[in-house]
Amino acid sequence: MTIMNDKTREFVAMHRDEDVRELALKAKRVEGLDLSLALDQIAGWQIASKKLPQWASCEGIIYPPHISMEQCSSQFTAQYKSEIAQTLLASAATVRARVSDSAESDNQTTKSEPQLSDSAESDMQTAKNVFQLSDSPESDTLVAKRAMVDLTGGFGVDFSYLARGFSQATYVERQRHLCDLAEHNMAALGLDQARIVCDDGVEYLDNMDPVDLIYIDPARRDEHGARTYAIEDCTPNVLELRDLLLAKSQCTLVKLSPMLDWRKVVADFDGAVREVHIVATGNECKELLLVLGRPAQADARDGVDGAGSHRRPAAHAHMGQMDIRARQTSNDKTPLACTRVEQMNGGIDLADTVGSFDGESKAERTVAASHDGRYAAPHVFCVNDDQRIDYDSAAYTQGLRIGGKPLPEAKNYLYEPNASIMKAGCFDLVEERFGVTQIGPSSHLFVSEQQIADFPGRGFAIEAVGSMNKKDIKRLLNGAKQANIAVRNFPLTAPQLRKKLKLADGGTVYLFGTTMQGGDHVLLRTSKI
Repeated sequence: MTIMNDKTREFVAMHRDEDVRELALKAKRVEGLDLSLALDQIAGWQIASKKLPQWASCEGIIYPPHISMEQCSSQFTAQYKSEIAQTLLASAATVRARVSDSAESDNQTTKSEPQLSDSAESDMQTAKNVFQLSDSPESDTLVAKRAMVDLTGGFGVDFSYLARGFSQATYVERQRHLCDLAEHNMAALGLDQARIVCDDGVEYLDNMDPVDLIYIDPARRDEHGARTYAIEDCTPNVLELRDLLLAKSQCTLVKLSPMLDWRKVVADFDGAVREVHIVATGNECKELLLVLGRPAQADARDGVDGAGSHRRPAAHAHMGQMDIRARQTSNDKTPLACTRVEQMNGGIDLADTVGSFDGESKAERTVAASHDGRYAAPHVFCVNDDQRIDYDSAAYTQGLRIGGKPLPEAKNYLYEPNASIMKAGCFDLVEERFGVTQIGPSSHLFVSEQQIADFPGRGFAIEAVGSMNKKDIKRLLNGAKQANIAVRNFPLTAPQLRKKLKLADGGTVYLFGTTMQGGDHVLLRTSKI
């Protein structure tokens, strides 16, 4: 298959560092040169050199038109998805091996006890088929043969990184020209296990055999090309495919718009969401990722950890991250979050706890909810480049006890959480884990007496605090003519505040307008640390 001829390829190699707009005007039209394709390749390579450096360094990659390059995943987000997939599979293999060892031990200890029931035997056989478990007595663990399917292939960036952890990887895309690109590019990347299928993803899902992992990234544009965000407006509608996805894969990874409220998404999937990953890079939220697994009741019946449930290995911990199960409340010794087995028997209903606190400890609410069998609250991962924290949403909910902790007497440092934490709304977790105090109930800025070196966001040294009266403003500005201005829960917007203070943008002064506990509007002059 020839996608780009030699003449066009030579032109691209000669001019790929030049301005595409200027090339379009001055380039000579010569026989055999596909100028439009060449310009797409030059623009695509220039974007890839920043967004997908590994792809850009690979000779032979063919890039799609500009809009597809702007919309495709970055190397960082694609690699993160691959990390999720491999941790999920490793966790599942460990669990299955543990169940197998336990069953073997029970069989040897109590020969007179009955063997597995018909339903349990059927479930175990299904697990073996899906996970490619070996029947040999020496090993009942996951072997190298793993299979995945990407039902919405697109340009194939996510697929190319996910596929590296599988011996069989199927890319499904209904647009023939994208399939041709994928077939060429996967070969250029050396992904011999890739299989390209030109088909409708939903139809393929309906007819395919079960696999270890399904990945799906619904198109977020309508028939007129306008951007959409609601799950129901995307193509395909993954809510309608929920049961089929769960039936056809051990793990399903869904990519959604970062504009969505993750709590509503969890409720919409009705107990099938095991993990929520809020992924940001450069302090900008890029993706909302869901890991789907069977509802909690089904996993509790099987007695094993369901698909999609895992915890990052300790080696992946960042910024003093702790296993929440080991943390304790200040007034008792009960873990704040239930174990994975407890989670599978049902989790806390977020809708019943947001913004409420009735004196009951987090642990008490978590345990009570785990016993009512509604669903297991998902584990949430907040990622912003190398800043990563995770927590059990059953134990930490937006607004929980926020504003109840008194401010420190000495307010020496100010902290602004990164975009992923702001999106997650886990402000009580931030207070507890990093020893800071939120400056006001809805301000989402934190203060501390001591500097917190590993805070997941930006940190500032507080130089002065004042009100909006003229005397305080003069003292705060201290002759400054420019400042970086931000507002949180403040009656003026940043441009309005800048205009009122008559300050130019930039410089080394960082000025925050916010509302303190008690309702006072204040200005904080800070410097970045």
